[in-house]
Amino acid sequence: MKREYMAAAAQLGPIAKDEPRSSAVSRMVSLLHEAKARGVEVVVFPELALTTFFPRWYTEDDAELDAWFETQMPNADVQPLFDAAAKLNVGFYLGYAELVVQNGKKQRFNTSIIVDGSGKIVGKYRKIHLPGHFEHEPWRPFQHLEKCYFEKGDLGFPVFDAFGGKVGMCICNDRRWPETFRVMGLRGAELVMLGYNTPRHYPLAPEHDHLQDFHNHLCMQASAYANGCWVIGTAKAGLEENCDLIGGSCIIAPTGEIVAKAQSVDDELVIAKINLDRCKELRENVFNFSLHRQPNEYTDICAPKD
Repeated sequence: MKREYMAAAAQLGPIAKDEPRSSAVSRMVSLLHEAKARGVEVVVFPELALTTFFPRWYTEDDAELDAWFETQMPNADVQPLFDAAAKLNVGFYLGYAELVVQNGKKQRFNTSIIVDGSGKIVGKYRKIHLPGHFEHEPWRPFQHLEKCYFEKGDLGFPVFDAFGGKVGMCICNDRRWPETFRVMGLRGAELVMLGYNTPRHYPLAPEHDHLQDFHNHLCMQASAYANGCWVIGTAKAGLEENCDLIGGSCIIAPTGEIVAKAQSVDDELVIAKINLDRCKELRENVFNFSLHRQPNEYTDICAPKD
């Protein structure tokens, strides 16, 4: 693939608790067709794009919980999205809940994949920075049980050869941690794709509610600039089961500038032309890692926690 092409953040509006996967997939297929018609070659969908954000409800019923997870990818529900990608020659990033059995043990991950224009999975990532809480906390207006329902990702922060360059992935809360992008930057990532589901209300610090949009863009813009890479961040947005999710899906240049941003909290394509060669503007100058970094002075960053 060429190094310059049209890319899109494919924002999704709310997904209802009783909305079947087939409905969510149909919406994404429609966005994929629109993307093709507008000259787009790469599309980024949100975190947990196949279902509502189920960690907002507490359950101790394994069967009820497992119903939110995918045991195979693609599966019958999601195959139409893969088929559309292959037919249209449009690649995509997709976030979903993954259930696997490894060494006889059931494991659940918050996962994302990269699928190329032939409909082939070429990369997988499992979320590392899990927010929220482990126990039932009924005082909250909605739960945030990611720490309870998911295990910390076990694949690290890999970078893949895809879409004409080096591509990395992360998911939602990962974007808030500079180390996420630095590791991928050191591995040569020129484009980082990420999806998120971010409530506007933060029960532990409600005084920050008005800053949610600002913080969302701040961390992605700063990391794009500090690592000289493109960032495409895509939201699941709007009022979903009485939880207000921010939008703000965007495409960010290696300079840290937002070059395209969502205008709604509904299903919406956010499109911009990206040129991976622009990464050199930063990586050969102010953020020339080999010339300017001083890793011997950063040892505290990786020291064990107290």
